[in-house]
Amino acid sequence: MSSFAEIDLEILKKYNQPGPRYTSYPTAPLFSQDFTAGDFTAEIISTNSGAENAADLSLYFHFPFCESLCYFCGCNMMVSRDRRLISEYNERLKKEIETLTPLISKNRKVSQMHWGGGTPSYLTPDEIRDVGEFIKSKFNFAPNIEASVEIDPRGLTFEHLKSFREIGFNRISLGVQDFNPQVQETINRIQPENITRQTVEWVRQLGFGSINLDLIYGLPFQTLRSFRQTVETVIDISPDRIAVFNYAHVPWLKKHQNIFKTETMPSPAERLIILKQTIEQLVQNGYEYIGLDHFAKPTDELAIAQKNNTLYRNFQGYSTKAGCDVYAFGVSAISQFQNIYAQNLKNIKDYYARIETSEAAINVGYRMTFDDHVRKETIMQLMCHLQIDKRSIENRFGISFEKYFADDIKKLDPFIVDGLLENNAERIFIKGAGKLIIRNVAMCFDAHLAEMAKEKKPVFSKTV
Repeated sequence: MSSFAEIDLEILKKYNQPGPRYTSYPTAPLFSQDFTAGDFTAEIISTNSGAENAADLSLYFHFPFCESLCYFCGCNMMVSRDRRLISEYNERLKKEIETLTPLISKNRKVSQMHWGGGTPSYLTPDEIRDVGEFIKSKFNFAPNIEASVEIDPRGLTFEHLKSFREIGFNRISLGVQDFNPQVQETINRIQPENITRQTVEWVRQLGFGSINLDLIYGLPFQTLRSFRQTVETVIDISPDRIAVFNYAHVPWLKKHQNIFKTETMPSPAERLIILKQTIEQLVQNGYEYIGLDHFAKPTDELAIAQKNNTLYRNFQGYSTKAGCDVYAFGVSAISQFQNIYAQNLKNIKDYYARIETSEAAINVGYRMTFDDHVRKETIMQLMCHLQIDKRSIENRFGISFEKYFADDIKKLDPFIVDGLLENNAERIFIKGAGKLIIRNVAMCFDAHLAEMAKEKKPVFSKTV
């Protein structure tokens, strides 16, 4: 706790620069159309040829529709109240599943499933059951599957949650962002506290195993005092996990974010103070700081996985299911196998047109090199375990860590001087407030950043 209480805000300002979140390495801006739908299909066939030894599956399904636009949103989503459009999308999603599942061995178990968006809970209870049962009929689900879904408490009914539970979901993630009425009005997300509390009560009543609440700091009209009150309320609700995201202001990518006036938003310095206060509040109330922007109770699987060095990270964030091949379905969804990444078409009309051809809906992708694998493992260890075990990297890849990363290790010197990092013969590990700039440390091992820096437009949000 003391390491956070003594955070030097000037040091954090020093490192507050644009950088990746490392849900993947290499990162998504490097995906290219040189990787085709045919390449993706060939990789599916190849990775299923020895299915008895193949990795378990993690399934992701993207539901892009929302009833209204939250002005902070950076997701691939669409606003529509036309239920016919949602029904049409669900049928295309099923067709995509039908196209790919004949290539996937039924012997491979699904150990993880996630529905994201958009708003999966914008589906009606009947639609949830229909799509869910269809998915279950096409895959071999493990009995101990971790199945999570993102929901919006606004417009939610008990029947929605009941339908998610009936098709096997055992984890729920709720967007809250902020309980302050002025902030909610400004971001176009009116969500009174009682609605959130009612939702959590229903979730517990239905026996979901884990509840996560999402918060965002850096939004217009947030103050140190107002956000402290929001965090106090969240602590009282007592979810198993809490994610506290730094608002990613990327108006060059998401034009609707231009609605926010700069003078209403917390300054970079104020953001850092809000973050420091939030960490102190949560840690003082029994939550463990997992890394980046996630907190969990000591009894939660995330906290246990970090202690056991089994924590993993992918496009859905932190996970306890390492080593799975991620099969992602729906517009803009990103699949991830051992050697490739592949992202579906982002435009819904293009996605529909491709689905009608019974081909994979891939738009861009990436095939990893040996160097990518070495650096991915190194960055993954840092992001998940807050340290790099040099010997494990050497043993896995047959390299000398010090020689392979000779130029990269030199980049760590500023962090060491600032007391945020230690580098010894066996490992590199984060110290104290270094947890808050872990993305910056990971960037030292990223071989692609120099090339991306040549882009005229910004690519990433700031790290703190």
